Amino acid sequence: MTAGTTVRHFPMLIGGKAVDGENVLEIRDPQNDELVATAASGGASAIDAAVDAARASFDDGGWSRATPAHRSQVLHAIADKLGEQIEELVELEIMANGATVRQATGFHVGYAAPHLAYFADLAARYEFETPMPRASFPVLGQSTMRREPIGVVGAIAPWNFPLLLALWKFAPALAVGNSVVLKPDEKTPLTSLEFGRIAEECGLPPGVFNVVPGPGPDAGARLASHPGVGKIGFTGSTDIGREIMRLASGTVKAVTLELGGKSPALVLDDADIDLAVDGVLYGSMLYSGQICESMTRLLLPDSIHDEFVERLLERASTIQLGDTRDWDTDMGPVVSARQHSRILDYIESGKAEGATLALGGRVPQGERFERGHWIEPTIFTGVSNDMRIAREEIFGPVLSVIRYGSEPEGVALANDTEYGLASSVWSTDNSRALEVAEKIQAGSVWINDSHQINCEVPFGGYKQSGVGRELGPHALDPFTEVKNVHLDLSNRRDARPYDVLLSHADD
Repeated sequence: MTAGTTVRHFPMLIGGKAVDGENVLEIRDPQNDELVATAASGGASAIDAAVDAARASFDDGGWSRATPAHRSQVLHAIADKLGEQIEELVELEIMANGATVRQATGFHVGYAAPHLAYFADLAARYEFETPMPRASFPVLGQSTMRREPIGVVGAIAPWNFPLLLALWKFAPALAVGNSVVLKPDEKTPLTSLEFGRIAEECGLPPGVFNVVPGPGPDAGARLASHPGVGKIGFTGSTDIGREIMRLASGTVKAVTLELGGKSPALVLDDADIDLAVDGVLYGSMLYSGQICESMTRLLLPDSIHDEFVERLLERASTIQLGDTRDWDTDMGPVVSARQHSRILDYIESGKAEGATLALGGRVPQGERFERGHWIEPTIFTGVSNDMRIAREEIFGPVLSVIRYGSEPEGVALANDTEYGLASSVWSTDNSRALEVAEKIQAGSVWINDSHQINCEVPFGGYKQSGVGRELGPHALDPFTEVKNVHLDLSNRRDARPYDVLLSHADD
């Protein structure tokens, strides 16, 4: 920011009102650590107030009992407004999380409007009532399966895709009539707070959507354990996901968890090397590797290993770091000083364990990079799958290259992880690639591609990468309760099995 620029303040949104919190968050641009905004921060008491407001709006019925067509219309209006204000939202995202303007426009924020529009379409055609087959035993009757909103849904969103990943939780919840309390990450609350303002301008009733930025151990823990919340949607690390499950279990609330990953890019010996090189770099270095499904393990067969690595290093050296608002910039900084230190620690660990640092591994040279949180694209070769850099989620621009012999060995290495969020397979033989994909233990397997997130198909993980699925045609189901309503059609006392307990009175 330039000297004299006013720093905008973002209050919390509770019950349709702008509310200041117990503390103030300083939002700093990761590329230079300059203060760019402030936001109100709330703790357990703010969460309590937001849950109360959400419950009141739900019980009022203005949204929960509105027709599906009306809810769809409002959500479409919000989606249209997001599209109109994409430049402003992109700027808010860039200055908080360090994404480049190209990435934020094409992915971080650019996906928000079409994804919300998809949920709006689902809302209009969702089957809230389904007649079941008529029964003749034990009595003549008709049952109807009803899907009803849960009530209050809590959403806890991460810092890497603040608006999009929050939207994956609150949009389907809103589509079926729930009220929502969203806790965005303290580093990146701006687009979520702005969304709340836009949503109410477009007709969402006050209290239906509430936003409380705040620390995880305080605000997040209270939301996950709150007895007034019926479901939690969370994206974040596996460690925090375990804690969310523990807290939610106290009131036996439903959870959807999208957690960590250590995704493999399994290159077969017949792969198109040029295509795979670009695809692997896109899969591992997009947004500085700070994506849960990033392809952070590259599995290469002996037969093409050396040629592939040579081309990979040559191509990776062309990645341009620089001003995040410059369309020519390929990669920006990592999100924070803490994340920066963590990534550098992993790089040192890789070297200490005997991997070869083939590219990067340092803070880039130059005056621009003296402030902020910059790390060069980093590639290790000679990695074994038992090293920390191959086992643990780094969440940074670090790619580990692992050599394998036979195809079964490559598949075994791909599956040798506690995670199972995503994977990619690279081959010019589609039949072979599909056979390999069937053996991969992951929620998404992309053949000859990476990061293909489509709102019309489900996304989520195997093993410790999560519980449940987001997106796709069934995305609304987890935000409903299922009720069976039985109607007796006999209209006769003697047609019912009451005599199992009660004798018939003498006529």
